[in-house]
Amino acid sequence: MLRHQTKFAARAAVRAAVKANVPLATNVVRTATLPVTQRYYSTRSTVVQLLNNIGSKREVEQYLKYFTSVSQQQFAVIKVGGAIITQQLPELASCLAFLYHVGLYPIVLHGTGPQINDILENEGVEPQYEDGIRITDEKTMSVVRKCFLEQNLRLVTALEKMGVHARPITAGVFGAEYLDKDKYQLVGRVNSVNKAPIEASIAAGALPILTSLAETPSGQILNVNADIAAGELARVFEPLKIVYLNEKGGIFNGNTGEKLSVINLDEEYEDLLKESWVKYGTKLKIKEIRDLLMHLPRSSSVAIINVDDLQKELFTDSGAGTLIRRGYKLVTKQSLEEFANPDLLRSALLRDPAIQSGEVSVASYLKELENTSFKAFGDEPLEVLAIVKDVNGGKIPKLDKLLSSHNGWLNNVTDNIFNSLRKDFSKLYWIVNENDTNLPWYFSKSQGSFASRMNGDVLFWYGLDSAEASQLIKQFETDNSLTKGASFNGTQKRSFHTSTNVSRGFLGVRSYSTKSSPPPLTTTNPNPPLRNTTNTNISRVALIGARGYTGQNLIHMIDTHPYMELSHVSSRELKGTKLEGYSKAEITYDNLQVEDIKKLEAENAVDIWVMALPNGVCKPFVEAIESVAGKSKIIDLSADYRFDTTGDWVYGLPELNDRATIASATKISNPGCYATGAQVAIAPLKEFISDRPTIFGVSGYSGAGTKPSPKNDTALLANNLIPYALTDHIHEREISSQLGQEVAFTPHVAQWFQGISHTISIPLNKKLTSREIRNIYQDRYEGEQLITVTGEAPLVKDISGKHGIVIGGFGVNSKQDRVVVIATIDNLLKGASTQCLQNMNLMLGYDEYAGIPDDVTISDY
Repeated sequence: MLRHQTKFAARAAVRAAVKANVPLATNVVRTATLPVTQRYYSTRSTVVQLLNNIGSKREVEQYLKYFTSVSQQQFAVIKVGGAIITQQLPELASCLAFLYHVGLYPIVLHGTGPQINDILENEGVEPQYEDGIRITDEKTMSVVRKCFLEQNLRLVTALEKMGVHARPITAGVFGAEYLDKDKYQLVGRVNSVNKAPIEASIAAGALPILTSLAETPSGQILNVNADIAAGELARVFEPLKIVYLNEKGGIFNGNTGEKLSVINLDEEYEDLLKESWVKYGTKLKIKEIRDLLMHLPRSSSVAIINVDDLQKELFTDSGAGTLIRRGYKLVTKQSLEEFANPDLLRSALLRDPAIQSGEVSVASYLKELENTSFKAFGDEPLEVLAIVKDVNGGKIPKLDKLLSSHNGWLNNVTDNIFNSLRKDFSKLYWIVNENDTNLPWYFSKSQGSFASRMNGDVLFWYGLDSAEASQLIKQFETDNSLTKGASFNGTQKRSFHTSTNVSRGFLGVRSYSTKSSPPPLTTTNPNPPLRNTTNTNISRVALIGARGYTGQNLIHMIDTHPYMELSHVSSRELKGTKLEGYSKAEITYDNLQVEDIKKLEAENAVDIWVMALPNGVCKPFVEAIESVAGKSKIIDLSADYRFDTTGDWVYGLPELNDRATIASATKISNPGCYATGAQVAIAPLKEFISDRPTIFGVSGYSGAGTKPSPKNDTALLANNLIPYALTDHIHEREISSQLGQEVAFTPHVAQWFQGISHTISIPLNKKLTSREIRNIYQDRYEGEQLITVTGEAPLVKDISGKHGIVIGGFGVNSKQDRVVVIATIDNLLKGASTQCLQNMNLMLGYDEYAGIPDDVTISDY
């Protein structure tokens, strides 16, 4: 009785909180005061755990829909692979206990395949298969039955230890006939399902735990396929979700290795079966799932996931694993005459908030469409309708309306529509009000955004270069017509006035600000990138130290650069071997000595020298170049000249140092990797720093170079984190000298290969909010292709292999006198070779980002 009170109180708390618009965490505290024993999970902890798995208001609504609108046995059927019970029993039991303690009763059915083989082998019985089906003789059946009972008991016992009332149901559910008695012996085909034992279990407040054993009318036990048995359960109960738990966690493209996130059967089924990798068991599984879903409501779906992702799959839109649903075929129209059902079109348009408010009528909008080029996208019943204007001519197409029903959002039809938009339009922009409940979804689909703080609208786009985005932002700020007429249904407060006194957003970064936010505390980027230069001459590059990681990355980028080509590569270890990975010419490694360099420089054979050498090595080469008074330029990637006081060398961090100075320099000292990330993360707050910032830096082991050492010993690094140079690291000195602000820096090396994560604590001399600080960073780095600002704390795994820096977190303490900023950077790219190429472009008069991919987007985070 106590258990039921707890669960029902949890459900009531959630419902009451939503109806009263009370924060759930607050409301649940009251519920947690119910007298519960320590044996049972507290209502508060389970509901908070649930909400921590939900990322948006829309996803909360989806959870509530599942929680309150279906009978308990219609929530989900979960098929558990036999290996899961053997290898991941604690994780499985924890996930099922979580569902139970918030009042949900999935029907759980488990297999036992791998365990049977082990037992048979121990008893000297060799498993026999025919057409992929286990031949089950009497001896094998005795093992199968014993194994099923043992595995069932293990799962039930694990659940009971977590305060879950679970009922083992090992017989009496599945009726069957022989599949082929002569061929397979005791193998059955399910021909009936008895709901009574399952319904009785749920009515008694117990999770039903089933085996996939069936019986003939005469009582003979037969072995049946667990996937098929789960499908038969689903046909009888028609649950919202059918979940197959396995070790792989989804269906994977056999050619690319990529996991298929969503399969829309009505749209993709026929083409999917034609794929070369879809064969044998994969083809059979897809066909069986399609056959199952054809007999269920369209709201039902099948998910193939790992047990660790069970909660995410059940309670979030993003889900996990592979989600399979029937969906609808998607249709496109380019004229009103193509809509066979005008009333269906009118019904979809009535979701438009502007039409609902009376600002515009359906008829007037349809008249507007007659006089413009447009393309409409939707599913067959128009649960979702998207209308793109200006699809012909020179204008950037505009997503004018995206109107979705509640089911369209819940069933991810909007994602399918947006995927179609991306296929048809390489460039697109749209405008959404900041109060739209689906705003995070629009951020996830864009590559850049700009927020107007005055009227509450957010401009989004993808596929635009910086010049196009800048022009679009100017129009957005000044052209009244741009801020009207874009409709995206959700909870919105629309405002159509235009003002030139608006806040500056961040070009290329998906972030937004609200109308209530204070004005930015700094001006926009005082040192904008140098773009669209006119130099088209070819420059010859000589790379000294080409063997290392940085040299190899630079070679790859020069290979794709429109105006640079390698003339010489030098490496002592690789002398005489062919340069691999370079397609512009056949080049062989040299081992250039001082005299060779003097000769090349005197002959004007090189336009720019790149020194990718260890610290303390490059000085003789630099002196050789200078001794013949040549005209070439030099970039040094070591630390040798980062502290130069002669004025001959320029420190090349374009985002912070004057770009015009870098462009006119003949000798550039390329910053260090740790130092680049830390400076970029600290510099915008320099005027607000009250004391020494502390930097906790962790790098992948590629930062230790190719020469063997404890810092790149993968055996030593396994499950380990190694601190080194606890004080006075050279990058600590570099950061402090360049910022004019003393910092404390402690580097570490971890077991991943490349990428750096900085956690930086900055004391403040003025109280600032997290939003204010983020606005400062957005303003400071406006237009910077290689710097992304996000509200979330960036992850190092997402920056690995990417050519920029991501800054986020912006966690402010309760006194508002300290902020923690997180910065991630790839030490081999923006921390070295990418920054080198950026400086080379400036020195040689090219577009600053020529040859550098723009590959860091918010979707990585």
